[in-house]
Amino acid sequence: MGGTLGVLRNDLRCSNARVMIGRLESVIYRLIIVPLVAFLPAPFPYGFAVLVGDLRYKLYKPFRKEIEYALEQVFGSQLSFEERSRIARDWFRLRSCEAIDMMRLVGNGRALTRLVKTRGLEHVEAALAAGRGAILCSAHFGSYRCCFSVLGALGFPAALITNWSYDDDRLSPVDRLFSRLIRSLPVTHHLRRPNIVRREGKIGVAIEASIVLRENELIATMLDHSDYGDPVAPKDRTRPVPMKFLNREALMLPWIITIAQLMDAPMLMTFMRRSADWRHQVLEISPPISLEGDAETAFQRCLATVEAAIRRNPAHWEKWNVNALVQLGMLSAEDRFQRSGESN
Repeated sequence: MGGTLGVLRNDLRCSNARVMIGRLESVIYRLIIVPLVAFLPAPFPYGFAVLVGDLRYKLYKPFRKEIEYALEQVFGSQLSFEERSRIARDWFRLRSCEAIDMMRLVGNGRALTRLVKTRGLEHVEAALAAGRGAILCSAHFGSYRCCFSVLGALGFPAALITNWSYDDDRLSPVDRLFSRLIRSLPVTHHLRRPNIVRREGKIGVAIEASIVLRENELIATMLDHSDYGDPVAPKDRTRPVPMKFLNREALMLPWIITIAQLMDAPMLMTFMRRSADWRHQVLEISPPISLEGDAETAFQRCLATVEAAIRRNPAHWEKWNVNALVQLGMLSAEDRFQRSGESN
């Protein structure tokens, strides 16, 4: 028993050490390096971010293995080992490049917007011309923290429905300050204020969203929130509904469809995809998604566009980790413990 406890303590110390090193590296990168290089000619900061992503891919082996494991569990034999490894490497590159994106949003945001080609902006303009506002839907895909802020910098600010990480009481004061300064302020600067906080519960969110739409403005949200099993999720949320998603069933909350149907507001799917040179991106806005049928049927249509985007660019989806997939109901809780043991 003593030997087993010793091994467990040693594994815990190693895990904690990896977490601390990773946090220190992230702080140095975001607080010092990114501000120094972000506004240089675009090839340099994004080229540097790719190198940082490659370094993280090599150093953070347990996290890399977890991404590859999640990909294998979802796609099975559809992806080879080499493809899973490439996707994991690109996942790290994308996260490093996103930090550059966020810094380039500072000020008027032109340092970033001039690198983004926008397609489908006419659908937003048509929705506003009709006087009913619009709901912009995306996922944790690509540079998702910057996606709606780019639209705001272009003159189309949206009220984002989200829970800001700096409001999470589980974080230390230092982590909350870091999140507010580095992850949130550059993004929220171009969004409609105030934004809509999901912790207020579905009734409060619905009321606030309806007010925004009545004022013929935009609201934005992510469809792949991991509310299921999340202790900080709204207490009055609706029951999660199983939806077909990426070869599996995911537990989703289609409440946003109900708001769109009640307010007769168009739903526009919105994704920002990074190009092969890593610095240029394409922001694509779809025509209105059909809202015919019940909320679950319409939500499945929206979710199908999310799945198609992920299948085309799997590294762009942030949620390739066991905890996120368990919260979405795509993996069982046993997978979390099994993977934790393998990582140690």
